[in-house]
Amino acid sequence: MTTSERLTTPNPENDLVFMDEALRQASKAGKAGEVPVGAVIVRAGRIIARAWNQVEMLNDATAHAEMLALTMAQEAVGNWRLTDCTLYVTKEPCPMCAGAAVHCRLERVVFGVSDIKGGAAGGALNLLQFPTLNHRCTISGGVREDECRHILKAFFAEQRSRKNKTVDPEEN
Repeated sequence: MTTSERLTTPNPENDLVFMDEALRQASKAGKAGEVPVGAVIVRAGRIIARAWNQVEMLNDATAHAEMLALTMAQEAVGNWRLTDCTLYVTKEPCPMCAGAAVHCRLERVVFGVSDIKGGAAGGALNLLQFPTLNHRCTISGGVREDECRHILKAFFAEQRSRKNKTVDPEEN
């Protein structure tokens, strides 16, 4: 078995390696004041796209890490069909991103932390394997779950802390 075949075949070691890069992307998002979600797309054992949330920076509600990575991957492949690609993302994809993953015909979606309120890979609903759609993605969840959850919790705790800080009226 070649290195490329070993990295293409789903296995826990590969998932950990590629999720590490998604976590690095999520960290970039957090440092930029964005919700810290990162994504990478892998084809034939190599990362062909990487992105992080840029909703605030681009003033674009669709600028989720997954959407940006999908666009980059399609450009890298030269085709909108990503049938032999895997998406690694730190948080379970929302309905928009899951729908895009299905339409791009991703082979597999691997995510870190579940989103029971808005996730569309089995959390709140499952668009990735919706029976009437023309394509279904294989799903693997819980990869580096603790690290993915921690980066999100730390970000939102910091956001709440900033919001709750009030100016002392005596100082004005």
